Amino acid sequence: MPSILVIDDDPDNFDVIETLLSEQDYLLHYAASGQQAIASLNLFQPDVILLDVMMPGMDGIEVCRKIKAIPQWQSVPIIMVTALTGKEDLARCLDTGAEDFISKPVNQVELRARVQSMLRIKQQYDKIQNLANIQANSIKFLENTLNELRGNLAVTVPHELNTPLHGIVGTLNLLIADLENMHTEEIRELLGWADESARRLEKLTQKLLIYLEFELSTPKKPISKPQSTKFSLAAIAPPLQALARSLNRNHDLMFAIAEAEVSISAEYLAIILYELVDNALKFSQPGTAIKITSQVDSGMLNVYVHDWGRGMTAEQISKIAAFMQFERKTYEQQGLGMGLNLVKKIVERYGGQFSISSVYKQETTVNISLPISC
Repeated sequence: MPSILVIDDDPDNFDVIETLLSEQDYLLHYAASGQQAIASLNLFQPDVILLDVMMPGMDGIEVCRKIKAIPQWQSVPIIMVTALTGKEDLARCLDTGAEDFISKPVNQVELRARVQSMLRIKQQYDKIQNLANIQANSIKFLENTLNELRGNLAVTVPHELNTPLHGIVGTLNLLIADLENMHTEEIRELLGWADESARRLEKLTQKLLIYLEFELSTPKKPISKPQSTKFSLAAIAPPLQALARSLNRNHDLMFAIAEAEVSISAEYLAIILYELVDNALKFSQPGTAIKITSQVDSGMLNVYVHDWGRGMTAEQISKIAAFMQFERKTYEQQGLGMGLNLVKKIVERYGGQFSISSVYKQETTVNISLPISC
């Protein structure tokens, strides 16, 4: 309900205003002096002020000037109620910051029209102010996120790219410097190191290229006629078991698979599953189960990857983005921090859905839904 503050030294004039506005849905307040009105602004919270000009002590013009000098109340429209008719007097009213004036004796129709007009102005100002506050908060949030992203980029990308590069270059330097004195087994071992580093670098660059492909491509809408790929235990288990075996966790993977033909390419399906299981392996302890399950429901294949690991907070889940890693310094994990974000982009581009539920320091379940091929 709009709040109207009437400032007038004569209580009878307030009674008149109250009668004229009696049929309007307004909350009326009264102050008998400028000092009382200014002291009561926080209490009354007016949306419009009706201010009598001719008052003893502090007149209406001075009261208007003082109210408009208070930043919190500068936006509240003030209608000067005056018996003055001279142009210079009316100009003085407006010069002090008043938005409008009305002459005595007050006409009911005119009063209602002017109050309604000022209320519309105040409502528009409040809307603009709310939008400005939302914009300021959004900018602050983006600045904080960008600063966090810069920090992650500065730490993760150079390290993740330089580590395999150093492995390749260092191994080749050893071979070049002492190849003639090396036995075949030593050469094989060094080449194995170089091959491992090269494959790691290949995976990193492939992931970056795929992320950029999805990030920069337009339009960003679901693919209308995607390829069809068989989702079955025989198709998905071997590469995931090989991944677990490379980390000595081949006995930790568990499968409960419902088969289906899904509308996504085999390449991207493999990337999705690799990233989800790799994350589960990375953020859980050896000996704890990682369960991959799927079920068909309402034309969609729901896939769940569950681990009993570090879990995520609600804030961390809300901040999932490329190159964002949480608690990296504490746990010293490898990676660019873009796996979940990449999965989300791929799933949504193929018309699916992505969600995470987690209990911090206990468990995490990532759920993806993919359309079933018709």
